[in-house]
Amino acid sequence: MFSISDNDFFARRCVWVNGPVIVGAGPSGLAVSACLKEQGVPCVILERADCIASLWQKKTYDRLKLHLPKQFCQLPKFPFPEHYPEYPTKKQFIEYLESYANHFDIKPQFNECVQSAKYDEACRLWRVKTVSANGSEVEYICQWLVVATGENAERVVPEIDGLKEFGGEVFHACEYKSGEKFKGKKVLVVGCGNSGMEVSLDLCNHDAQPSMVCRSSVHVLPREIFGKSTFELAMLLMAWLPLWLVDKILLILTWFILGNIESYGLKRPSVGPLTLKNTQGKTPVLDIGALEKIRSGKVKVVPGIKKFNCGTVELVNGEKLEVDSVVLATGYCSNVPYWLQESEFFSKNGYPKAQFPNNWKGKSGLYAVGFTKRGLAGASADAIRIATDIGKGEDWWHYQHPVDYCWYRKKNCRMRDMFAPGYVWNGWQSASGTYTISKGYNWRRGVSENWAWGR
Repeated sequence: MFSISDNDFFARRCVWVNGPVIVGAGPSGLAVSACLKEQGVPCVILERADCIASLWQKKTYDRLKLHLPKQFCQLPKFPFPEHYPEYPTKKQFIEYLESYANHFDIKPQFNECVQSAKYDEACRLWRVKTVSANGSEVEYICQWLVVATGENAERVVPEIDGLKEFGGEVFHACEYKSGEKFKGKKVLVVGCGNSGMEVSLDLCNHDAQPSMVCRSSVHVLPREIFGKSTFELAMLLMAWLPLWLVDKILLILTWFILGNIESYGLKRPSVGPLTLKNTQGKTPVLDIGALEKIRSGKVKVVPGIKKFNCGTVELVNGEKLEVDSVVLATGYCSNVPYWLQESEFFSKNGYPKAQFPNNWKGKSGLYAVGFTKRGLAGASADAIRIATDIGKGEDWWHYQHPVDYCWYRKKNCRMRDMFAPGYVWNGWQSASGTYTISKGYNWRRGVSENWAWGR
């Protein structure tokens, strides 16, 4: 990485990166960085928070555990410790990620919020602009950009009539930690996905009175079938049977184990759980105890919301409920459209346009990891593909000076074409007419080489 000193005419500092810039230090970003290191490729990770995996560390509830067995959630080249349980806790998973970063010596640039990333056609390089916590601005220049912000970058807060006039406490599930402070209170949980179900269960366990809004249909499956993970069983069946048949088998087994859930107000989709996941990205709920609370009446399932009033909520069926607090378990979305200035690879909703397994690589050195809607296993597969693709690139050279890159690639790219006149590179101004002798390092040949440049 090569820094450009500040200039009187420019407030932004520029940094040349000898490798990819990875945006996001969650599990996906860490996985790509580790795989790149195995390829001998350096990189820079930009993270807006002050820690790795900020979603896990700061925006999840205390009782959270992995819903899938640990072997399906480990990152590349570093398994979970053997003494970890089959379903690691939130704390254990965070410790695993920290060990992963330490093992591969991954050191993200924290408190660096990416404001924009744009491909410069003139120089064929990416320009990534960031703002740090203290307000300083930096522009990173690189040949490859890896988008690792994932599917859960920003919370989704729906617009519901009267919500602002409700008067009670309203917050997103990312702010929910425990049901302890809600003892004896009437809480409305909006959403019936995995988060909504588990928050409702946690509220019950702390003697609250939760009602869960189930506006649309949802698949609820047992976490285990005959002592084996439902996910693992599905993977085994899919190796031999078509998807539609696996769906049929899972639904029959689920009916025997859980019974008819529609009698409790949980309507099943017409499409099977795996087909729905593949086509629409909707994850089925893996039951860890919430269904028992629903059967017993401790969790009340209610239909959609019509509007809120002061201290009450009116449902679409005309029923009115008194409510003390509202938890919005309404999910998350991608934030890519807010900062990435590109429209060919990513769609307006912030997800790659191409379908799995072809949604990890775009053009001009653009990559995406963690957008497969297949959890950590999908992100790990993406990370391996991306690192292999970058590492095998023709004549992979690591330079200490961007001019060497332009000279080597024979793009007739002058320094003044890449950056505005006035920037200083190692003491040489970009607008100078002199030749600069700069040293590059050829990693494949293992030698340093001098390159001359001039206009």
